[in-house]
Amino acid sequence: MVERSFRLMSLTAITLLILCVRPLVADDAPVAEADPLDVRSLIAAGGMIGAVIIGLSVAMVALIVEHLLSIRRSALMPTGLAESVHRSISEGQFAAADKQCREQPSFLAYVVSAGLQEVGLGYTAVEKSMEDASQEQAARLYRKIEYLSVIGTLAPMIGLMGTVLGMIRAFSEFANKAVPQTADFAPAISQALVTTLLGLGVAVPALAAFSLFRNRIDEYVAETSLLAEQTLTPYKRGMAKRSQQGETVDVRATERRAARPSIPPVAAERGAKS
Repeated sequence: MVERSFRLMSLTAITLLILCVRPLVADDAPVAEADPLDVRSLIAAGGMIGAVIIGLSVAMVALIVEHLLSIRRSALMPTGLAESVHRSISEGQFAAADKQCREQPSFLAYVVSAGLQEVGLGYTAVEKSMEDASQEQAARLYRKIEYLSVIGTLAPMIGLMGTVLGMIRAFSEFANKAVPQTADFAPAISQALVTTLLGLGVAVPALAAFSLFRNRIDEYVAETSLLAEQTLTPYKRGMAKRSQQGETVDVRATERRAARPSIPPVAAERGAKS
């Protein structure tokens, strides 16, 4: 999913860059005669710095689309997984429960499977293992959306740089004329401000999307952690009952695996089942 998104992003960026450069080399009417609010005129006035900002906007759109597909409830918590794993644990079939988690790679499957690796050490170890797995996966999700924050920060700064460069050129042209008129450098200043407009046009939706996905991750991480604990409730009750009866758990007799399951870090990136 990520590879496809970035391929689409690259093709779109190349197309937009071509559209940005064509007005600059065309022999059409000057930009000053065009409508200043026309999209093509704004892109032409932005120059190469505007083209860089357009490239950031393409990356932003690709990231938003990818996050909408991967950071959603059905991708992180597949329907029916918790019920089937809960049923297997109730029957004492821990190996079958772990197999079901491997067959449906997701946030929930990774957390539950991490807990199943410690069933021979008691519920305290299981709970700690699930907590660590949940924090690990949450950190990976936060790193995924961090690129939107970077784009939201860089875009207006790059736009401001273009504006400053345009102002320098405008006043340089103003200084070279004996009797300068306001109309001589006003168009250049207007064009220079276009890069700031483009930068803000990218920063606002990027930061808004970052906040949206951050809140969504907070909600889904809490929900997944709670669901994972509920899934292992039969094991917790069984351990509590054995503790009351004075029984001990034989670690060697319990099926355990040495390593964590080979579930992708963010399984939804590879098209988890909805």
